[in-house]
Amino acid sequence: MNVLQVYKYYYPHVGGIERVIQDLVEGLRHHHRMQILVCTEAARGNSEAVNGIPVTRAGTFRTYFSVPLSFTYPVLMRRLAADHDVLHFHLPYPFADFTYLMVRPHGKVVVWWHSDIVRPKRLSRLYRPFLKSFLRKAHAIIVAAPQLIDSSVVLSKFREKCVVIPIGIDTSRFNMDDRVSRRAAQIRNNARAVVLFIGRFVYYKGIEYLIEAMQRVDARLVLVGEGPLESSLKAQVALMGLEEKVAFVGRVEEEDIAAYYHASDVFVLPSVENTEAYGIVQLEAMACGKPVISTDLPTGVSFVNLHEKTGLVVPPRNAEALADAINGLLGNEPARKALGEFARQRVEAQFTKQKMLQSVHELYERVLTRGPQGGGTQVGGKK
Repeated sequence: MNVLQVYKYYYPHVGGIERVIQDLVEGLRHHHRMQILVCTEAARGNSEAVNGIPVTRAGTFRTYFSVPLSFTYPVLMRRLAADHDVLHFHLPYPFADFTYLMVRPHGKVVVWWHSDIVRPKRLSRLYRPFLKSFLRKAHAIIVAAPQLIDSSVVLSKFREKCVVIPIGIDTSRFNMDDRVSRRAAQIRNNARAVVLFIGRFVYYKGIEYLIEAMQRVDARLVLVGEGPLESSLKAQVALMGLEEKVAFVGRVEEEDIAAYYHASDVFVLPSVENTEAYGIVQLEAMACGKPVISTDLPTGVSFVNLHEKTGLVVPPRNAEALADAINGLLGNEPARKALGEFARQRVEAQFTKQKMLQSVHELYERVLTRGPQGGGTQVGGKK
């Protein structure tokens, strides 16, 4: 089977969706011939092989609200789709939807709905009729958690096409060995307790509330990542006099990520908007046996982190609740370790990359053997 993955960016561009696509194409290459259509941030496009997978990048003439626009993308989609049985779109990327409706390429359509578009709200409403028209053409819609269907104004109308396939990770990447243990000890640096955040410094992550919470927490906060809010977050830390408590370590090499998780006592994902649809970093922390503190969003975040089972769930935009949750776990080692152990077991049982790959492979097979509009599966796996 020939499968074309369609999105806006791909590796080496960093992001959760890009990582999912990479796991799919590299993990299923022995079952299907995979190819990728994306954009490049440059004006001139290119084609290359990334780890043996053909990647076609269309040149971008403008980026509008994080959406790259390209003159050549429609031409490339029509040409590449002619040789592919399944077109696997990853949303949100409105330009891909428009392109499909414009060129009507060959191939069965699978959509992975990663999240709704939250901003800008006015443009989101204008885009909605086109999105619905595109989803009517889809043979199946993948969601990583059932909450994503219920919380979406659009997706709830297409429930019969949806199938839940949780995003999974390669848990072996987070095993503890001598090198990871030594690096974790260096990162911890004799701190009494370490609170960890990993992610982009963007508006929906709610990092400012986590920083505010640290005024009431006797621990070191380690912030791994980078993004447009970095300077304002550093200014907040200085204004609150938290320079000794909060460390900005920037972007971390892949080989060191596991060590940062193992160096921590608690992982916190303080997101404040539905743009945070899942939180793969939660799975990574859980794979390392760490309890997670996350926020109560109507998305897949609370599908991954179960309150009082794998960690704690608190209200969003509430620094006091974050501080209470962190202090509660740091002050109760038996509970912290029990939550972390159950979290590790939950990942290994339900959220592995192999389970995700097998489910997507089976979905491709079903879609290809059914006629138009008949390829989807209902939530819960009912055919």
